[in-house]
Amino acid sequence: MRQEIASVTANTELMPQVHLMWLESPQIASIAQPGHFVMVRCGEGLEYQLRRPFSIHQVDKTKVKLALLFTVVGKGTHWLSQCRVGDNIDLLGPLGNGYSIHPGSQNLLLVAGGIGIAPLVFLAQQALSQGQSVTLLLGTSTATQLYPEHLLPSEVKLIIATEDGTAGKKGLITDLLPDFTGWADQIFACGPTSMYQTIVAQNQQKSKPVQISLEVRMGCGLGVCYGCTVKTKSGLRQVCKDGPIFDLGDILWGELDL
Repeated sequence: MRQEIASVTANTELMPQVHLMWLESPQIASIAQPGHFVMVRCGEGLEYQLRRPFSIHQVDKTKVKLALLFTVVGKGTHWLSQCRVGDNIDLLGPLGNGYSIHPGSQNLLLVAGGIGIAPLVFLAQQALSQGQSVTLLLGTSTATQLYPEHLLPSEVKLIIATEDGTAGKKGLITDLLPDFTGWADQIFACGPTSMYQTIVAQNQQKSKPVQISLEVRMGCGLGVCYGCTVKTKSGLRQVCKDGPIFDLGDILWGELDL
């Protein structure tokens, strides 16, 4: 874990209220792995002392820069969206655990619900560099919320679903999941809790290994405040320290309070 003052090299609004920010952060980028996150100080002054967690979206090939993908939802993310090239941002990371590709896994299925695409692009890049095949199921409410396809690695097979039918298949992305489960050696997902609960129901008989990124409110990001504790089959776990990546079947979904 490092604390680093990172310099903004790009800040682009990709979709309405969704920004892609690139930061020069060699200390963190050099050791980051897919699934890791950073705690970001989103502003100046006492009211911004509490950091906010963001998944590491990408790391460039030189491992000098990293990218964050975020939705503007409040004061902190609004401040972040207004940062310009050359501005400095205080980062702490990389934090948490990462996705784990099992030895022998060749076909990887990635499932993203909306902004859940954030940590999965980094995972896709790593898997492709290791020679694995990657299929990405991407679901959003409408076409304007879709992550731009040209920013994905060209080798990724992309399947799209929108709830209103404005792009790809009409419906939820989990509606398409059964068509690809048999092909996959492993499944990796990031999205809302409702998506995970649907995957649990679909996966009960097939028992394919599924790793998820769990998003909860975090106070410190370091395992000190216990504010992000969840119940699992292995006991109480902290999302910031023991996660954010968990095995889908280890979470006690009926007792999850997010």
